[in-house]
Amino acid sequence: MDWQAQVKDKLMSPDEAVSVVRSGDHVGVAPFTTTPFTLCDALFARRKKLKNLRVDHPASLFAWVSPDEETSHVVTDNYATPLNRDLVNAGLMEYLPIARWRHDETPAGFDPAPDVFMVPLSPPDQHGYCSFGTGVWFSKRLAQNAKTVVAEIHENFIRTGGDNFIHISEIDRVCEAVRPTGNLPIAPRTEEETFVTEVICTLVASELVNDRDTVQIGVGTVSAALGVFLGEKHDLGVQTELITGGIAQLVRDGVVTGKYKTLHREKVVGSACVALPEEDLQLIDGNPAFELYDFGYTDDIRLLIQQPNLVAVNNALLVDLTGQIVFDSIGPVMHSGPGGQLEFVIGAVYSHGGRSIHVLPSTAGRDGEHSRIVAELPAGHGCR
Repeated sequence: MDWQAQVKDKLMSPDEAVSVVRSGDHVGVAPFTTTPFTLCDALFARRKKLKNLRVDHPASLFAWVSPDEETSHVVTDNYATPLNRDLVNAGLMEYLPIARWRHDETPAGFDPAPDVFMVPLSPPDQHGYCSFGTGVWFSKRLAQNAKTVVAEIHENFIRTGGDNFIHISEIDRVCEAVRPTGNLPIAPRTEEETFVTEVICTLVASELVNDRDTVQIGVGTVSAALGVFLGEKHDLGVQTELITGGIAQLVRDGVVTGKYKTLHREKVVGSACVALPEEDLQLIDGNPAFELYDFGYTDDIRLLIQQPNLVAVNNALLVDLTGQIVFDSIGPVMHSGPGGQLEFVIGAVYSHGGRSIHVLPSTAGRDGEHSRIVAELPAGHGCR
């Protein structure tokens, strides 16, 4: 199908598409791994012609500010990523420690109805519906609330079930993407890190996850690897925030069936697919077993506690002897953010038969000189 013909009245260059942004506007940007880099580049190129912009970009993978450039613009973020961590900790980006997610509201601190919302989408199908690709996040809600919606089109975007669609009639301006959206970089593991990850994930899979459990797997270095260690289980379900590596193969092999789920029975539910190789994405594309929803829906405690045997497996940075866990900061320095981990921890604890599991190597540092298990937490560490 010639999608360009379908949107010919809205199709323009990236520069023309972002020309709708005016000084003083609030601009929303699709989060994290669905960062619309083509539109971001075009708006960033116009930054000196504009004043007093507010840019809401959750878990940003785009460098909106520079330490050596004065600006009147404000960039708001809720999660320090490897690409913006230094900017967050230098105070060059406004950091919002959001820790409550509800499917019926926009996260507190972000503009629920921005003047302009920038988002990547698939081409419209024969019915005029576009997919948000690998991540819904908050994009559908913000797109439907924004005054103007500007989309960049990615012909390779996958399609899933759930709430992962929007009609082209709800989009005001369209351009062709010239850069792919940002998948989370997968840092190579050292030989020792690989060994530690294998040991931890083997123990979790064999001792702590049972047949018929419904699992949530966090995106941390150790936890994200768990999927490939669950191949001996039976009839697992997945109710998660982020769909990580190995899940697609478990669905293909009949390990993840969701037969015993009460929320979205027989479906793998998440808000986004993160750090997945191309072969995983091809297994997910068009597969009716996969559904993506708004981040506030997947992370809503009120829904999670209704799922029996919910097992949440997440990374931690540090733990003390009283059981306090640190997972988002190193002293006063933000390493990431609360994300939705706390919601799944609470949901799993209150789920009938549920369990919350945190995984971490026992040491840190080049030669393992720092213990991650401490008598008491150092000053500044946020704890849960």
